[in-house]
Order: sequence, then C-alpha cells, then structure tokens
Amino acid sequence: MSPGSKYRLCTILILTGFVLPATGSARSLQEVLNEGLIQIGVVLINPWTIRLGPGELSGFEIDVSKKLAEDMDVAVEFRVYSADRIIPALEAGEIDLIAAGLRISPKTALHVNFSQPYSTMGIMMATHRETTLLVDELDDFDDPDYRMAAIIGSEAAGLITRIFPSAVLLEFQTPELASEALLDGLVNAYLDEEPIPTYLALDNPMIVDVPLTAPLLQTRAGFAINKGDPDFLAFLNAWITARQSDTWLPTIHSYWFDSLRWRDELSRSGSN
Repeated sequence: MSPGSKYRLCTILILTGFVLPATGSARSLQEVLNEGLIQIGVVLINPWTIRLGPGELSGFEIDVSKKLAEDMDVAVEFRVYSADRIIPALEAGEIDLIAAGLRISPKTALHVNFSQPYSTMGIMMATHRETTLLVDELDDFDDPDYRMAAIIGSEAAGLITRIFPSAVLLEFQTPELASEALLDGLVNAYLDEEPIPTYLALDNPMIVDVPLTAPLLQTRAGFAINKGDPDFLAFLNAWITARQSDTWLPTIHSYWFDSLRWRDELSRSGSN
C-alpha cells in the first residue's frame, strides 16, 4: 500500500439544507473534542482537494485532514467552498478549520489565526511554446507584447506586476479558465502555484512548456482557525511538528506534489 493510501479516499457528508445550520460562532478545541466532530473547509483545486464523485473527495488536504482528525480521535466532516467564500465561512462559524493550501500572509492573518506551515509551495510559469519561441531570458517577458495569466487576486498576479510590469496581466476566475487561455494561445504565459503549471505541461507537451528549473516565488501554507483559541493553535502547531518529525507530512506531500502516482491510481480506480 502506497504512503497515505489509508487516508486517500473518504466519504463526505453532502451539506445541503438538511443539515443543522451554523451557529454563527466559532467552536473551541474543547468543544470540538467534546462533540467528537471537526468540520473542515476545503477548496477544489488539484491535487489539494479533488472531487471523485458524489460524496467522495481525495487529495493532499483530505489525507492531511483525515490524519489530523484521527489523531484528535474525532470524526471529520468536509465542506467545500470557493476560494473567496472559505474565510467568511470560517468567521461565520460554519467550519472549525481551513485546510485548503491557504497561503500565510499578513493580510489574511488579520482575519484568521494561522498555524505554522505544513506545506511549502512554489509559483512556477507555464508558457505557450509557439508564441514564446523568441524568448531567450526571463526578462524578455517584461514587454507589452506579452500577455500573462494569473488567478484573480492571487500571489502570482501580484508577482507578475512586480517582475513583469510592462507585460499585460490577464486575471481569470479559476485555474481551468487560465489554463484554457494558455492552451488556446490567448496568453503567452500562466503563473500559478505548483503543481498546476507542471501538470499542464505534462498533459499538453506539444503546446505547453515549463522553462524554469526553480520557482519564481516560494509560499507557505498553514491551517487557519478563528481567533481567540490559543489552545487550538498550540495543538495544531504541535501536530505539525510531530508529523514533520516522523516524516508523515513530507511523505504525503511528496506523493501528491512530486509524483504522478496519485493520478495513475485514480485513473486505474476509474475515479478520474
């Protein structure tokens, strides 16, 4: 059995109007333990969280969340949100914790408390081969003749404005739309967090290239919880330290971000 396969597949509760409404206030760590259930918010972005079918999720965050819940000796319930809704959902008390590859930033930390990092990510560039044939150096993209894609409000969008100020920035709502624009040649390059650029190139080797050998920028992701519960934060930090020390977190991270084994396994199971 490959690392983490014990936690890879899970059944989620489909949350509709039939569930209990949110209380509007955050639950403390002790309340979560007393009730035996932790509610975790996720966002559908491969390979962080993948929807396999009705009632089933897989991905890095699902493995991490299942292991966290197991170590807390509680059940886990997942709620899927769009990226722009997940922090308001936490603040409203709909969920207890965010596990969604959420980048640690000062702006977001005004609204939530972050744990220490449990995942390191990098922003890479995918390019359209045919329309970037004349590019010899990275600085060549700093030109108004080049159009560069990123997700609206993302760190990649800010990075483009800083290092390629003369290029035309086009922002898209989702990675799927940005990827489609690159494949169609509507943009010359697309910047996003790994492994999205790499997988885009692997799936479309005749159209897309990843010309850089190192990320343009590294970012770090942490769990997010509501403010006011230092015990919850202390537990999360201790859990991350322990699971990094025993290599569980690095092993799971490597499976989802440094290999294509998960795609092969999901394909063989007929889930993807």
